[in-house]
Amino acid sequence: MEAFASGLILGFALIGPIGAQNLFVINQGLRTGFPSVLVAIAAAGICDSLLIALGAGGSAAILAGAPRLREVLIVFGVAFLVVLGMRALLTRPDDPNVEGESKWSGIVARSVGVSLLNPHAILDTVGVIGGAIAAQQAADQLSFATGAVSASWLWFLFLGVGAAAMQARLTLATRLWIQRLSGVLMLFFAALLARELF
Repeated sequence: MEAFASGLILGFALIGPIGAQNLFVINQGLRTGFPSVLVAIAAAGICDSLLIALGAGGSAAILAGAPRLREVLIVFGVAFLVVLGMRALLTRPDDPNVEGESKWSGIVARSVGVSLLNPHAILDTVGVIGGAIAAQQAADQLSFATGAVSASWLWFLFLGVGAAAMQARLTLATRLWIQRLSGVLMLFFAALLARELF
């Protein structure tokens, strides 16, 4: 139980700060409500679980020894965040996207994009958590990993369900401005990522 709690605490510490992935889940909750937000939560949770499993399997060493891979991830991540940011920033009141994406395939694709094209998320899950799992005694590794995975799922549920609960209380105009603010933040995260290439 101690290993599970340690993994849970580390998971919350790494996933807590606002980033593109968290912002996407919040935005989906505000835009789509139930049950569509659950698709975004599940997609983000599965991606984090997969990355943590890769880290536990030893992929952290591969990532550390491949600086070019990190640069490629940054380029794709910047491009993806710019597209998402501009799409949100240029939303008009008559745009159906203000009311929410009705196709779950689109929600999954964007959720996977902000999860797997985010070098910081990969470094946190594969590198830091994977390394921490490897440092545990063999008998504790599964419990520690389960704690870290649980933190991701609980956090995404908290953000997505909380945002979806707020949706009914917000006017269309308010949701539009929140979406535009989300676009600005996505572009800001893209600029931060781009700086790492120079």
